[in-house]
Amino acid sequence: MIRLIPSLPALYVIARGAWPLPWPLALKLGLAGVLLVASQYHLWSRISSGSVFAPEFPRPVVVLFNWAFGAIALAALMLLALDVVALASLALPGGGWAIPTAWRYAAALAAALLAAIAVREAVRVPPLKDLTVAIADLPPGFDGYTILHLTDLHISRLFPAAWARAVVARANDLGVDLIAVTGDFIDGSLASRRDDVEPLRALRARDGVWAVPGNHEYFFDHDAWMRHLAGLGIRILANAHTVLRRDGHALVLAGVTDRSAPATGHPGPDLEAALAGAPAGAPIVLLDHQPARAARAAARGVALQLSGHTHGGMIRGLDRLVARGNAGFVAGAYRVGGMLLYVSNGTALWPGFALRLGRPSELTRITLRRAS
Repeated sequence: MIRLIPSLPALYVIARGAWPLPWPLALKLGLAGVLLVASQYHLWSRISSGSVFAPEFPRPVVVLFNWAFGAIALAALMLLALDVVALASLALPGGGWAIPTAWRYAAALAAALLAAIAVREAVRVPPLKDLTVAIADLPPGFDGYTILHLTDLHISRLFPAAWARAVVARANDLGVDLIAVTGDFIDGSLASRRDDVEPLRALRARDGVWAVPGNHEYFFDHDAWMRHLAGLGIRILANAHTVLRRDGHALVLAGVTDRSAPATGHPGPDLEAALAGAPAGAPIVLLDHQPARAARAAARGVALQLSGHTHGGMIRGLDRLVARGNAGFVAGAYRVGGMLLYVSNGTALWPGFALRLGRPSELTRITLRRAS
């Protein structure tokens, strides 16, 4: 299925975009070959590293594959739209419109340009997004408390050490009280990514850097990665909590494992265990990589849940499909009972589909305020 499904848009572009062009047969066959090779990006990724999630090509090659993959998908959609219009014209007087060759060229050019923009938006160091969250009964000492939310860094060949250093520098410049990372730190083995994650050691916040694993950590020797991240000074909340204190008052920061964990023999998310022994009445901020269980957290009295995983849907329109797989949550703030759920668009995203249109990456600075 990995080979067949990605081939379908390429085959459609070949049949409806390239083949009708007035080109020599050899040129059309050559283009068809290039499109089919590009459509198999995930297969080549698996061959390069043993995992579809970690392409181990030079960064320019990963960028080029994402551009080509995106251009093929967008061109297929545009050509399909042209074919639908031509088909619908059969019902009109004088219908049966032919698709001009110039329109096929225009669709190809538009797809190539949009894909280039989408890749550029995906690979940049993300801008800052500010969010204020009002919490009932927030202790006065925590009024104005700042949390920098990072998620889905996907440190990889596409998001290497240089990118990580730039993110760390921007994060540290903000001078926040706490940095929270909601998983998917990496794509690749520890041996492959050791140097690329090293910049994370420099992350600094007054109350430290706290994190939970994402589903991708379980694809690449979760236990080794958790030990290594802890060695970088990142404190992992795996079904656990810590108590932050200001002026004798408490704020609970809790974290759960990812819901994919049991598939690899690791403990699944357990909110009750995470909150066991937490001081009664203290507001709770929960870190959970995936947003789908937000209703359970709200029922347990969590005030704020921070999640990622969805990458904001990556492309406006596609986000509606992504939301369906995540209990309707895909990007931004949601009120779930008495709890606020915030789903970040992500600091980066999986290098196997590094495209963003209308769903920008973000560094999210959250300021807690006492609800009036």
